[in-house]
Amino acid sequence: MFHVVPVIDLREGGVVHARRGDRGRYPPLRSLLCAGNDPVAVVGGLLRLHPFPVVYAADLDAIQGTGDNRPALARLKAAFPDVGFWVDAGFRSADAVRGFVASGLGDAVLGSESLDGFAPLTALKASPAWERVILSLDFRDRFVGLPDLLERPDLWPRRIIAMTLARVGSGEGPDWSRLAEIGRTKPQASLFAAGGVRNGDDLRDLAAHGSAGALVATALHDGRIGGADLDALSR
Repeated sequence: MFHVVPVIDLREGGVVHARRGDRGRYPPLRSLLCAGNDPVAVVGGLLRLHPFPVVYAADLDAIQGTGDNRPALARLKAAFPDVGFWVDAGFRSADAVRGFVASGLGDAVLGSESLDGFAPLTALKASPAWERVILSLDFRDRFVGLPDLLERPDLWPRRIIAMTLARVGSGEGPDWSRLAEIGRTKPQASLFAAGGVRNGDDLRDLAAHGSAGALVATALHDGRIGGADLDALSR
C-alpha cells in the first residue's frame, strides 16, 4: 500500500507554511481544510479529508536550536491518540532519540542535516529503539550531512525519506533522479518522497515507481490533492 503522510511544520506553537527550505521566512499556514494555524485544528482538518494513519511533524525550533514544540506535540498526541507521529526535532544523539521514543509522542526522524557523526546511528542500530527510527536524507543543491552517509546503507533504518528541501512547497514535482539513486543504494528500504509533490498524478507515479509513500503538505491544503485521490491510493 502507498502511504501519503501529511506534513506539519511547527514554529512557536503554530503551524507554518514551508517553502523551499527557507525556514526563517515561513508564514503562518493558511489552509482550505481548517481555520487558523493551531496544530490541533490543522491535523483535525487533515483527518476530515482522509483518515491518515501517520502525520509527519517538523519541530523547526528544535531543529534550529531556538526552543522546542513538545507542548504542541503532546497536545496533538492527546487529541489524536490513534495517529502515529513521525517527528524531526533535530535529534543529534542516540540518548535524545531514546528519550523521545520513550515519551510516547511518536517515532523519531533523524535528519542528516542534524547529525554530526555516525555514532548515533551505530548506537541506535543495536537498540530496541531502532525500529522507531526514520532517516531523512536531506538535500538542497547537494546533500546536507556527512557525505559518507550516502555510501553507508548499512547504517540506514528500514524507513528512509528522500527530502529535497529546495522543492518543498515549490510545486516542481518529485525529485525523480534522487529517488532512483537512493532506491538503488538500498532497494529493500521503504522509501518516502518529500518535496515538490503537486497532485494525484504525482502520487500515482510515485506508487508506480515503487515508492512506499510521499510526504505532502501544500497540495493538501490548497486542494490539488483531494479525498478521492487519497481514497484511491489507499485501496
